[in-house]
Amino acid sequence: MTIRTIAGLALSASFAFAATASAQNADPIQIAGSSTVLPYAQIVSENFSEASSDFPTPVVESGGSGAGLKQFCAGVGPDTIDIANSSRPIRESEMETCKTAGVTDVQEVKFGYDGIVFATDAAGPDWKLTPDLVFKALAAKTVVEGKVVDNAFKTWADVDASLPSWPIAAFIPGEKHGTREVFTEKLLLAGCKASGAEEAYMASGMDKDATAKQCAAVRKDGTVVDIDGDYNETLARIDSNKQGVGIFGLSFYEQNQDKLKVATVSDIVPSVETISSGEYPVSRPLYFYVKKAHIGVVPGLKEYVDFFLSEDMIGTEGPLAEYGLVPAPDAEREAFRTDFDAGKTM
Repeated sequence: MTIRTIAGLALSASFAFAATASAQNADPIQIAGSSTVLPYAQIVSENFSEASSDFPTPVVESGGSGAGLKQFCAGVGPDTIDIANSSRPIRESEMETCKTAGVTDVQEVKFGYDGIVFATDAAGPDWKLTPDLVFKALAAKTVVEGKVVDNAFKTWADVDASLPSWPIAAFIPGEKHGTREVFTEKLLLAGCKASGAEEAYMASGMDKDATAKQCAAVRKDGTVVDIDGDYNETLARIDSNKQGVGIFGLSFYEQNQDKLKVATVSDIVPSVETISSGEYPVSRPLYFYVKKAHIGVVPGLKEYVDFFLSEDMIGTEGPLAEYGLVPAPDAEREAFRTDFDAGKTM
């Protein structure tokens, strides 16, 4: 990837000179990292560009949290990225790599949470789910008497007698959706391990990568349907199939409680509080990391972060919540902004 074409190494004189150039002629902010954070950063980038003609549209690329942080920690200067997006906290070893390369001042910015809920028609029965029950119902292959076989469960009650005797019909986020990764990580992979399937897959001869891929695979027999549209499409599927189970973002569910009944997961009721505290298991915080040495040098960098953290973006009525972000509580969102403005580093 070409980062910037300005010559120079580290925080060289030529990099400092770039700060004096007009914003219109400046190279864009460079961002890379998490595929989960990618769509949120793209939404912010597009809105930032529309809101201000003073700065070029930031370039947002994916590659994964680890790859983005590796680029971020490569050094300071025009040939390095300004922001790394991450769906996990930066590791101590990554911070050491940063410091070795001269990236000594890193600002960690949490901007919200990734969290999903299971919901059925409002008139339906109560549901109590766990990751292993979800995995057993939706996984492409399960383990029966120690053998790996195609999933043959027909009803939820076949999976566990505590569940309704409804035919299994699940509407899950499509692979392009921002919440598919948390569904895979927190339910399928966690359920695969908890149910003993992971161990059985490896015992059958699968290597680690093949096992992880199998754990993440869902049924293709019509019981599990990928929804590539928004949550309104999932709601419409539930409306037409009153025994269907849908996956929604928390904010969408809260706006449609008259139509939907939410399930507990591991006996935890999903809410902003249980998601932001980490108590609800199908959630995680989302971050991006800012190279403080580039603020005031790369045109528009501080303005971009301020815009990202504005209520217009990360608030309960913003486009990120509409896409699937679980907004942090009011006081926590204010703390995000206060910490960044104070220049707080790790």
